[in-house]
Amino acid sequence: MNAAQLIDIYRNGLLQDVLPFWLENSVDSQFGGFITSLDQAGKIIDTDKSVWQQGRFTWLLGKLYNTIDSNQRWLDAALHGLKFIQSHCFDKSDGRMWFLVSRDGQPIRKRRYSYSESFAAIAVGELARATNDEQLKTQAALLFEQFLNESHRPSSPSKFTEHRTSQSIGIPMIAIGTAQQLRESIDLPNANRIIDEQLDVLRRFVKPEIKCVMECIDSNNEFVDHFDGRTLNPGHAIEAAWFVMMEGKFRNDDSLIELGCNMLDWMWDRGWDSEFGGMLYFVDVNGLPVSEYWHDMKFWWPHNETIIASLLAWLLTGNTKYQQMHQTVHRWAYDHFPDTTHGEWFGYLRRDGAISTTLKGNHWKGPFHLPRMQMTCWQLLEELKRTID
Repeated sequence: MNAAQLIDIYRNGLLQDVLPFWLENSVDSQFGGFITSLDQAGKIIDTDKSVWQQGRFTWLLGKLYNTIDSNQRWLDAALHGLKFIQSHCFDKSDGRMWFLVSRDGQPIRKRRYSYSESFAAIAVGELARATNDEQLKTQAALLFEQFLNESHRPSSPSKFTEHRTSQSIGIPMIAIGTAQQLRESIDLPNANRIIDEQLDVLRRFVKPEIKCVMECIDSNNEFVDHFDGRTLNPGHAIEAAWFVMMEGKFRNDDSLIELGCNMLDWMWDRGWDSEFGGMLYFVDVNGLPVSEYWHDMKFWWPHNETIIASLLAWLLTGNTKYQQMHQTVHRWAYDHFPDTTHGEWFGYLRRDGAISTTLKGNHWKGPFHLPRMQMTCWQLLEELKRTID
């Protein structure tokens, strides 16, 4: 497929399929916010609301409004999400955000980690940009600061003892991605410094000597030879890889592009299923059996991230191996995940690509990874097309 054909697939898939599915089925006109636990046809199967998804969908709608088209429906839906976040997603006792609330916004669960704050930060940032609201701009920066503070100096006790401390790649990865978004939406003053600091942390997980990106390491940045330490999440590392490549693109820094490409190469080699195709969810760094029983399932989001990363690597380097990689993952994903009857994608497949469950959304799957992939790839290819023209 050429660039124009791919643009049609990503643009039309976003604007004519995925976005309408969520706008028509998830907007809660009675209590506010979004309900993302939907069956195959978009029918509600659970009314509890993931705070992650409130922030993520609000961000997506604001991002589309700011960068694609000043569509009033998108802005209205984003403001609808923001109102629910502001009214119901904060614990007034400590200012932290909830992880899960009821349909009418009653708190159900809070997690030790602070990813709810990171997703709210990028959502508020886009609406600050859309409405030119200085208070929202301040709030977006404060939410990001809260995420960073809570990640490095948590207010809640750790679930682990001091006997075996560990650190996860998720924190520096999300910090980099959030800072990149806020640099664009609100011109966050210290974004570059934060990204530099978090890149230094991220590099601790990159192990060139074994060509691997670790999911977790100990407090001394070393490998932990137990189930948790050996378990790799290739899709997670590849998501981090394209964040790094995007930073290299932004700064015109070949060393960052090379780092991101290496991360992609190594985790493709470890994660791509040579027998059935598709990205495995978990693998062991030493090739040992993995303890998680869903290790060989094929989830939607690692494929979304690998589609972005491989396309970006090809556009940045011109290396045809990334063009082939992109074609391979694109074709496998588009052969197996899309629902041609009701729209959107199934989220969870068995190893051979058979559908494991027909649900379209839950507290984890919502309007984020797939539409972000479609939007990002569309924009990258449009940029390529402009340079060719």
